[in-house]
Amino acid sequence: MRIPSFFTKPKFLKTITHIGALLPLAWMVQNYFTDNLTVNPIQELTFRTGRYALILLILSLAITPLNTLFGWRKLIPLRRLFGLYAFLYATLHFLIFVGLDYGFDWALLQEAIFEKRYALVGFSAFLILTALALTSNRSAMKRLGKRWKKLHRLSYLAGGLVIVHFVWLVKADLTRPLIFGAVMAFFLSFRLRPLRHWAVTIREKIRRPRALQPGETQP
Repeated sequence: MRIPSFFTKPKFLKTITHIGALLPLAWMVQNYFTDNLTVNPIQELTFRTGRYALILLILSLAITPLNTLFGWRKLIPLRRLFGLYAFLYATLHFLIFVGLDYGFDWALLQEAIFEKRYALVGFSAFLILTALALTSNRSAMKRLGKRWKKLHRLSYLAGGLVIVHFVWLVKADLTRPLIFGAVMAFFLSFRLRPLRHWAVTIREKIRRPRALQPGETQP
């Protein structure tokens, strides 16, 4: 069954992406004003914003492998959107940590960031995401030239750091961070040249029309 062309139009895809990325934020705001954020609202907001940032970052990193596997080139413009929304939630995550959790007490923050390994790793990932967000526009691409691609490959490092941050943060129940890590590892594995070449070969074989056998006619 063919997907109606309307659903693959760039405008529709971007609209769906905007709505899907902003719904969790709207949900959190609604929960905040209805006092529905568990007995520890700051911790709940911290976990939620971090989780949404990670999901959106994985979606951003998944675009290129999905294009490699299925030839979905129309998804490529969404890569930047997912990345920027991941940065938005990462920023909220960071602001909740420094503002609500530590009250912008820079002495306590410095102690937390450099003495708690999960905070140091998370802060490192946030700095990378900040650099990527600030250079995600066309003018930065032109200005940086070939260095732009090298810089934006750090998104894979940021993803790995976020997984480590998650693992060290939860300590006991590692099920969720390990699932996220496995999904990210699966998509990133298609950045390896042999696996990417294999995926493209399989995709082309599936798309290639079957040769007619003697005596067969075109249906």
